[in-house]
Amino acid sequence: MSKYKAIVKTAKGEGNVEIREVEEPVPEPGEVKIEVKAAGICGSDIHIYHDTIKIPLKLPVVMGHEFSGVVVDAGENVAGLKIGARVTSETAASVCGTCRYCRSGNYNLCPSRRGIGYWVNGAFTRYIVVPQERVHLLPENTDFMEAALIEPLACCVHEVSEQTKISAGDVVLITGPGAIGLLTAQVAKAEGATVIISGTSQDKERLKLAKTLGAYITVDVQEENLQEIVRKVTGEDGVDVVFECSGSAAAANQGLNMVRKRGKYTQMAGFGAPIQVDFDLIVYKEIQLTGSFTQKWSAWELAIKLLSEKKVQTKPLISDFFPITEWEKGFKKHEEKAGIKIILTPAD
Repeated sequence: MSKYKAIVKTAKGEGNVEIREVEEPVPEPGEVKIEVKAAGICGSDIHIYHDTIKIPLKLPVVMGHEFSGVVVDAGENVAGLKIGARVTSETAASVCGTCRYCRSGNYNLCPSRRGIGYWVNGAFTRYIVVPQERVHLLPENTDFMEAALIEPLACCVHEVSEQTKISAGDVVLITGPGAIGLLTAQVAKAEGATVIISGTSQDKERLKLAKTLGAYITVDVQEENLQEIVRKVTGEDGVDVVFECSGSAAAANQGLNMVRKRGKYTQMAGFGAPIQVDFDLIVYKEIQLTGSFTQKWSAWELAIKLLSEKKVQTKPLISDFFPITEWEKGFKKHEEKAGIKIILTPAD
């Protein structure tokens, strides 16, 4: 069996990520083997690198969970997926199937959930095997680069349309114009919301892109007064909904201050460490506070539909391409906010 280069988290602790050669995987019954065409770097991959991730890891593991590719083989009992099919995959490699969360369709919250790129080998290599039930066909009008962002898009659909359930006409504040923030803005706009998106002076180019993707107002919080701008748009009430997509404690506190009484606040980004927030605001304003974790089948189906119908664009978010052998450049650009979505491609 051939070997291929892969980005591997080798052990716990800061760093401990390197290129290794791994065996070409063989699909077990019910599994599909996919040749990876494109894989995106996620903020979670950076947390894995720094050992600040709270999702269970089984090391060593090939990293990477945002990807698209082509079916090249299948194990026994796989039906309905042809060799050569263009696909992407959900990230839940396994769930128990019997807990209250699995039985209600919320298997993203299964206590036994094990993730691709965390517990089982992921997509930062040439081949990956995944359970058939996690595979989704790509629309004909969607290329591999666009499709590599369906996973984060599905996360945003789960956040906006399933967890928060925004209404047409809502004024929405999104803190953080990274890939998740920009996708969240587009999903919110597709739901009929008016979008305000905020960032720092380091985010100038991202804020410009947000404007071209349909944001009503973009705000550099280091040069402009976000509170004054929100007041002009909403009167004295504040925004109806806040989506915190930056993982910044300052942004979280700002969001709690900006949301109106009985408004909604959803935390999308992880912080990597405990933070301090003024929970009294949640009490006094009766804020509806929720979180959003990964995604499930229904979010994937809607994400693919939005992409196919061009109600959401992912390609404008792609800023850089690197072979996996240059992963350090990609990780560095991500951390320094020098790019938006960085795509890695396989190497033999």
